[in-house]
Amino acid sequence: MRFSLRIFFGYFLLVSLLAAYVLSLVKEEIKPAVRQSSEEVLVDTANLLAELIQPDFVAGRLDDGRFARAMQQFAARNPQAKVWGVDRNKTFLRVYVTDAKGIVKLDSSGQSIGQDYSQWRDVLLTLRGEYGARSTLADAKDPLSTIMHVAAPIKDGEKIIGVLTVARPNWAMQPFIERSEGKLWRAGLVLLIVGLGIGALFSWWLSHGITRLTRFAQDVSAGQAAPVPRFVANRELTSLATALGAMRDQLDGKTYIENYVHELTHELKSPLAGIRASAEILHDDLAAADKTRFLQHIDTEVARMQHIVDYLLQLASLEARNELQDTQIINLHELITLQIDALRSQADERTVELDVLETGFVLGEAFLLGQALRNVLQNAIDFTQRDGKICIQLKHTSNGIGWQVNIYNDGKPIPDYALNRLFDRFYSLPRPNGQKSTGLGLVLTRTIIQLHGGQIQIANAEQGGVIVRIELPTA
Repeated sequence: MRFSLRIFFGYFLLVSLLAAYVLSLVKEEIKPAVRQSSEEVLVDTANLLAELIQPDFVAGRLDDGRFARAMQQFAARNPQAKVWGVDRNKTFLRVYVTDAKGIVKLDSSGQSIGQDYSQWRDVLLTLRGEYGARSTLADAKDPLSTIMHVAAPIKDGEKIIGVLTVARPNWAMQPFIERSEGKLWRAGLVLLIVGLGIGALFSWWLSHGITRLTRFAQDVSAGQAAPVPRFVANRELTSLATALGAMRDQLDGKTYIENYVHELTHELKSPLAGIRASAEILHDDLAAADKTRFLQHIDTEVARMQHIVDYLLQLASLEARNELQDTQIINLHELITLQIDALRSQADERTVELDVLETGFVLGEAFLLGQALRNVLQNAIDFTQRDGKICIQLKHTSNGIGWQVNIYNDGKPIPDYALNRLFDRFYSLPRPNGQKSTGLGLVLTRTIIQLHGGQIQIANAEQGGVIVRIELPTA
């Protein structure tokens, strides 16, 4: 399983468990909180009604007093109210009154008059001078049928002469409880989705950084000049990338020196041997023509050695770079035309055709790209017969996101054994004119192209000849 998925699933499990716990906790608190609020209101209601009924109770006019008539009218009322989205078309409050012995004297529902309520907690505790309240099931089989009773004493001076109890079914509050629970679950679901979205974004951000580090390590393993990745607001990954880059530079520097010393030593042995042999022969008495020939040989070998050193210095400088410097927008058409004009005198009787399907623009260093193109064109000229043809084509790449420069010459095909070695240092094929190159031109060209984020390929064309394909990303 991918690292990002592990992070996401771990975060998902943590958020889900936390959200379930919090929602469950809040849900369990909703019902008690609503009922506690309702009980608080019933306390005030009971005490208010106890004061209102006190004159009628003392005067013995409970059956035909104002309070009894008001309770009958209250029971028949239709509030026609809409409370927080819940319709109310009847009243739920029940009021009953007992005397000092707990016998019911008045009941707004008319069902318990004359019954002994002296053992119910609301009446019993209130007659003792304590706070009296109870919650009783109206239906033993239905846990939601509880009715809350809150009592208040009816006093004559300081003497308790009766009890007034107000009762309200808890199911009357159930719509508000369910509405609150529904809101809570919807809010919880939204928060869960938002949390998971944040978790997914965080997982992608972290895994994306690790993926970039992995790709950087793979590029380093493949010997590519990859820039050290930079990360915004992530010092740990930035430090790790910097450490990997420093390690790459140290390892590359050591390997680079070892390889170059070995390759340079091997490559310079041949011209040094030729120079030494020519110098020894020049100590003898020679004819003027022979002396001139050996001196020319020494000059040629020294010039070749100088070219090797110059190429190596430039190649070493480029290979030590991981990114471009002083970049600018480059018109490839103009750059190719400039290199053709510079080599026009060497082209001699060769035909050079330029086919520009579209004008391409790339971001890079014009001097380096020009040098890369000139190296390829120089090779094309060297390996093309005097009556041969060189064709250069500029067009979009097949995927449409870059530019492709195709340089074709109708010279002899490259031998199969040499195709895979053309970009090796110091490897070169003999030119038709007999001259030997440094074997570093194509290596330098590939380094320049890769530094610009492109690639170069050399292959034998189907119609004969050789074709070089250079692909560069668009600006």
